[in-house]
Amino acid sequence: MWYLCVFFHRLLDYRKPEVESLAELFGCFTDTDKKSLEWKLPLHHHPDSPFHFVNLPSEDIARNIANRSILVKGLYELWGEGDSYEELEEAIKNYPDERKLPYLASESTFRITVDTFGKVMSFQEQNERIQGLSYIPFKGRVNLRSPDHNFWLMETDDYGSSNGLPPVVQKRIFFGREVGAADRKLLPTYQLKTRTYLGPTAMDAEVAFLMANQAQARPGTLVYDPFVGTGSILIAAAHFGAMTMGADIDIRVVRDGRGPDCNVWSNFKQYGLEMPISLLRADNNLPPWRPGLKEVFNAIICDPPYGVRAGGRKSGGRKLLKGVVDPYTVPDDKRTDHIPSTAAYSLAECVHDLLDLAAKMLVMGGRLVYFYPVLRDNDTVDPNYPVHPCFKLVAACEQILSLRYSRVLLTMVKIGPYTDEIAESAKIKHLEFKENHVKWMEEGNLRSVVFSPAEVEIGEAKFSKESSKPKYRGKYV
Repeated sequence: MWYLCVFFHRLLDYRKPEVESLAELFGCFTDTDKKSLEWKLPLHHHPDSPFHFVNLPSEDIARNIANRSILVKGLYELWGEGDSYEELEEAIKNYPDERKLPYLASESTFRITVDTFGKVMSFQEQNERIQGLSYIPFKGRVNLRSPDHNFWLMETDDYGSSNGLPPVVQKRIFFGREVGAADRKLLPTYQLKTRTYLGPTAMDAEVAFLMANQAQARPGTLVYDPFVGTGSILIAAAHFGAMTMGADIDIRVVRDGRGPDCNVWSNFKQYGLEMPISLLRADNNLPPWRPGLKEVFNAIICDPPYGVRAGGRKSGGRKLLKGVVDPYTVPDDKRTDHIPSTAAYSLAECVHDLLDLAAKMLVMGGRLVYFYPVLRDNDTVDPNYPVHPCFKLVAACEQILSLRYSRVLLTMVKIGPYTDEIAESAKIKHLEFKENHVKWMEEGNLRSVVFSPAEVEIGEAKFSKESSKPKYRGKYV
C-alpha cells in the first residue's frame, strides 16, 4: 500500500537510506531478490521535497518505521490530495468508505492538525481550514491531548524557488490519517549540551541515532565502536536495545574520563541504559583479538579520526616505528599509570585497518557504518569510496560540512567470508585506491585543505572557496 511519507527538512541525503534500512529491519523484504522500496514524488514536487510516496507491505511495518525513524516526521494513509480545496474534497469523497468509516465511528476520538511547508499560517486560518472539512462525517469526539486517531491537513505553497527551499511549482494539499510519527522527545533527551561527559569529537545525537538505524541496532545484537571516545555512538545503539562494546587508543578516555562521576560509564548511567560489555584500550592498527577469533559483532559503527578536529594515532612512537629503538616491556610497577607512545596514523591506513577488522569480526550480513571525509570540487564529490571483497556498499549519505569538504556516511553489508586470500586481495585494492584517488588522505593534508586560504592545490586538483551554485536550506545542514 502506498503511504505519504513526510520528512523533516534536514540531512536530505540520509532520509531514504534510513527508511530503507528500517524497512529491512522490520521484515519488509521477504522476497530475497527485492532489497529496495518503491518511491514516488507528488505532482510538481522537487526530489528534495519533504513529501514522498512510499510503498510498504503493511500498516504495522509503516508504523514501526515511522516510530523509530529520526528523519521521518510521519507516515500517513492518504485520503485525498489536490491543487485546490475543491479537488481535495472530491478526492476525499471518492476514497473508499470501507477505508474511512472505521476511523469515523462515534466511539472513537480524533484530532485534526494543520501543517504547512514553505509558508506560515495563522491560528485563525488553521481553524478555517479545519471547518472547511465539515463534509467528512466525523461522529466521534474531539480530543486534542490523546486522540485515538490523528488526521493531518498539509499544505505546500507555490513559492517557486525564491525563499531558500526546494522549488515547488504549484500548490498541493494533502489530507490523511497518521499511521506513525517520530518520537519528538528522543533528541531533546539525548542532546549533547546535557551530556555528562563530552569530548571534542563527540557525535551529535541526531547523527548518532541515524548511524544506529543504518546499522539496524536492536535487542540481541552486539555493536562495536573501535574509536569509542566518549561513547556517543554506542549510547544511540544501546537506546535501541543492542549490547555494546568499545575501544579507544587513549586509555585516559576509556578508563579515567574526568573522574568517577564523569566518564563514559556515567553517560550510560545518565540515561538508564545497559552498560557496555567492555571498554578496551586498544589500537585499530594492532587489534587485540586472539588469532582465529572471527564473526563476533553484528555491527561496527564508528567515526574514524580524519585529522580535522583530531588526528589519528597508532601505537609505537616515531623512534620505535623507524627502528631507532627496540620494542620494550613496561615494568610491572609502572603499568598502572603508563601511557603508551603513539605515532601519526593516516586516514588511508586507518580505513584499510577498519575494513580488515570488519571483514574478520562481523557476522555474515553484519553492517559496517562509518564516516568517510571527501573534498568538494565544483560542488561535487568524488564517488570513489574504499572497497573490500567481503562488503557491498548499500548507502552513501553526504553531509556537507563546508564549501571545501563533506563527510559521507557509508553503510556496507558483509556478503562474503573472510579468508587469507581475501585479506591479500583487499590489501592490493587498498594500495591501488590510495595511489589513484586519495592524495589528500596522508597525515595533515585534509586539515590543510579545510583551513587553508581561499584556494589550495592538492596534486593536480584545485579547490576554491567560492561557489556559485544556488543552495537552499537543509541541503547543507
